[in-house]
Amino acid sequence: MHPQDLVRDHTIYSCVMGSRAFGLATEDSDTDRRGIFLAPTPLFWRFEKPPTHVDGPAAEQFSWELERFCELALRANPNVLECLHSPLVEHLTETGRELLDLRGAFLSRQAHDTFARYALGQRKKLDADVRVHGAPRWKHAMHLLRLLISCRDLLRTGELTIDVAEHREPLLAVKRGELSWPEVESWMNRLAAEADAAAPHSPLPAGPDRERIEDFLFRTRQASALRS
Repeated sequence: MHPQDLVRDHTIYSCVMGSRAFGLATEDSDTDRRGIFLAPTPLFWRFEKPPTHVDGPAAEQFSWELERFCELALRANPNVLECLHSPLVEHLTETGRELLDLRGAFLSRQAHDTFARYALGQRKKLDADVRVHGAPRWKHAMHLLRLLISCRDLLRTGELTIDVAEHREPLLAVKRGELSWPEVESWMNRLAAEADAAAPHSPLPAGPDRERIEDFLFRTRQASALRS
């Protein structure tokens, strides 16, 4: 089976991500699509296993196989966790709905560490741009601020909200380069400090509910085998 056939025939969930999901789209924004497919269980009985992820078939489209997606989400990977919280869902099966109903089981205080490490990596890239070019890539700076806002609010409320439309104008001002780098740095530092302060008192559990997720994965694999 061609990898893109898995996406076409076995997708259980797909959504739009990027600026359109974040409430930050402008006329020139791309449409980034992310999805999850469930590879039929018999494919795992062969020496050559199904792919863990697939690019395409559309431009700006990327999909994970369900097990790989769950593994990354259990590690609190920011890009993966955010996919389950997109306000722009394009395709959803019964299995996909069950996964969405479980999205809270992936959330834990581990997100503080993973979001912070991801943010630190992006910050180093921005600092390098400033040293070399005298200014950061402002679009990347905007998205880092958005991530820091989502992280802080997740730790404060226990809920992951990726739509930051209420902060749209100041964030787009950053994208347009209308704020100075020291002003943007100050905003980033403040958000990171607020996330640090929220973490010890967060309503989130210490770790994700791995047992619930594993039970869901087992049942979906079993049902796929029985249908074969």
